Amino acid sequence: MATVEKRRRPYFKGDFLSKRRGLIAALILVALAISLVLVGFGIHLARSVFFQVTSQPPQVGTTFLAPAESKAQHAIDAGVPMDDAERAATEFLATQPTAYWLTPEQDPPGTAGGTINSMVAQAREQGVSLSVVIYGLSERDCGNHSAGGLHPEDYLPWVQEISAALKLAPDLQKVVILEPDSLALAPECGNLDDRVNQLRSAVEELAAPATWIYLDGGHSNWLPAEQMAELIDLVGVNDRIRGFATNVSNYQSSYDEFAYATALSARLGGLHAVIDTSRNGVATAGSDWCNPAGQRIGAPGGTYGDNVVDTNIWVKPPGESDGPCNGGPAPGAWWPTAAKELTQDAL
Repeated sequence: MATVEKRRRPYFKGDFLSKRRGLIAALILVALAISLVLVGFGIHLARSVFFQVTSQPPQVGTTFLAPAESKAQHAIDAGVPMDDAERAATEFLATQPTAYWLTPEQDPPGTAGGTINSMVAQAREQGVSLSVVIYGLSERDCGNHSAGGLHPEDYLPWVQEISAALKLAPDLQKVVILEPDSLALAPECGNLDDRVNQLRSAVEELAAPATWIYLDGGHSNWLPAEQMAELIDLVGVNDRIRGFATNVSNYQSSYDEFAYATALSARLGGLHAVIDTSRNGVATAGSDWCNPAGQRIGAPGGTYGDNVVDTNIWVKPPGESDGPCNGGPAPGAWWPTAAKELTQDAL
């Protein structure tokens, strides 16, 4: 019987190369799949962090914007006459995180939205939060030093312009302090019903994710907590605001403000607070609210808080006058003398 010889298929170098290419292609596919998984996880993580940051209220450690639009910076840019100590104080304060006050005198209708857009861009670039004060009610302080504001018919459209700009930044944590003194002064002004309606409409316009709204909460040396709570309750928006702001543009001690905020919150179903510490470093002014002498800047924003007080903020920019009293210029005007006095322990 003839023997059949089994011949092996000749080995070619091309076979090895083909197998190697297949292996490489497989490895590439695996690597690509892993990369896609990692990218997806990264996107999920980024989104998670994004929503955690923007959906949280301000807290201890929150850093706010030092806006380029501040009056301290404007004074520097405009070459306002100052001695060396006043200039050093002004330059220091221009770098400090502070709320920006939107007023119809400074940011009239048609321009306020642009101001917000500018500050949003700055905050995004710096990775910080934005704090603004809306201060435009008609006859804001019953015709005192900060008299003015918008005609009642013009107020809500102005707020709508501001709100529209804020809502274009859902990626940014925003604090809105709405109309300081508006409620605490209302009984004295005799226009409580009008103010309640205007504030309610403003809150309805401003309420949005990542926007934390605080109404006027007076301060510890003004109305009793019971009366202040009744005024806030009258607005009827406790379910749409974060809470109230205390000590705005005032000089009361942080200790007294924390106690006051706790008492006020207990009467408001647990609403939270922010406290203005921009000028309460010594807290010796008592009931003097208009450019009292001998005051100092307080703790920087984001320094402390508790289960009621979300955190402290520099709301009133140190160095801006309270009005033509105790030697000061017009309300809101930059006053280098005050800037120097307020910061002399910090520089």
